[in-house]
Amino acid sequence: MVTIILLRHGETAYNANGNQYCGRTDIALTGKGVDQARRMRHLLEGYNFEGIFCSPLIRACQTAEIASGAAHELQVDNRLIEIDFGQWEGKCSSEFIAEDPQAWENWLQSPEDYAAGKVGETGRQVIDRVKSFYDDILERYDGKTVLIVGHNGINRLFLAYQLGMPLANYRRIVQENSALTLFTLDKVAGFNLLKLNA
Repeated sequence: MVTIILLRHGETAYNANGNQYCGRTDIALTGKGVDQARRMRHLLEGYNFEGIFCSPLIRACQTAEIASGAAHELQVDNRLIEIDFGQWEGKCSSEFIAEDPQAWENWLQSPEDYAAGKVGETGRQVIDRVKSFYDDILERYDGKTVLIVGHNGINRLFLAYQLGMPLANYRRIVQENSALTLFTLDKVAGFNLLKLNA
């Protein structure tokens, strides 16, 4: 069994500005985002983690560095990068829904089959790459605790998948900026969610 401390990165300007879809756009944390990561550092003081992993995007790297207190070397893994939102990148949902309501409806009803933003990733592609990452973590860190900093989209899709929810319901899971989600993965017992948004 491996214990996973999962974070979403801290606030960015896109989050603060009407929740623009950031996706693969590489932007830094706001001052508030830095403060959120510092708060998380205090919450994590009671945990001993053996590895720290994050997305290659700067907002996740910054959050991981601050929240971990540099307890271990940061390991960047491309499989933790945010969903490729295609034509939705940099836009608020009200904008891209007005431009192409059918593309949004397709994603809402069947994200596993339709690409986000028409030309981005499907939910199935996201699950495949993120599950590959976690399978590797389970093999390498059995019996240990690992800190992982990712993104809202990939984290929620993965949680929905592990909870046995239809992927179309992934948006019902709320993961706040730089909030702690705690779960275990086990080869026999599977997935157990212990905390959400602590």
